[in-house]
Amino acid sequence: MEAFVKLNGIAAPLDRVNVDTDQIIPAVHLKSIERTGFGKHLFEPWRFDANGNPVPDFVLNKPAYKDASVLVAGRNFGCGSSREHAPWALSDYGIKCVIAPSFADIFFSNCFQNGLLPLVLPEEQVREILDHATANPGVKLTVDLEAQRVWFEDEEISISFEIDASRRHALLNGLDNIGLTLEHDDKIAAFEASHRP
Repeated sequence: MEAFVKLNGIAAPLDRVNVDTDQIIPAVHLKSIERTGFGKHLFEPWRFDANGNPVPDFVLNKPAYKDASVLVAGRNFGCGSSREHAPWALSDYGIKCVIAPSFADIFFSNCFQNGLLPLVLPEEQVREILDHATANPGVKLTVDLEAQRVWFEDEEISISFEIDASRRHALLNGLDNIGLTLEHDDKIAAFEASHRP
């Protein structure tokens, strides 16, 4: 898994609450267990009309936001079914961090297992970021996991955040559950050696 240490990228404001996983990646596209190829279908019900044409008003179709790597959204992001394809689709599109006041539990865990940072901030701070990104299309936001701080390049907003220490360690070092287990490889080998007799 790719490590997440510091990200500087365009922040796209998705000012919606209860964004569910079927809106993130529709079920019709869940035919593969490869982690690539889902980005083109990200938010398909909102990004494209019935004929497959881009919807001009959708945030990721606007030129200033099309290369966004940070998505800022409302509460309860990632609700609905527990498909791991949702963080796959976000990552494949280029989104590396989602900022919201709250996330659905399974989606939240799936993000950490796939190198995507789901950053929880108080609702009023998320609103500040949403409003600033909306008023300044294309503005870049830095997300520094090591320093536990986010700020805009124009320095209008700077916010410190808290994050679970074990999840932070895993992301900073690019470790999923298997990688975390292998950090204890010497102890596992010692146990196996003593267990054999």
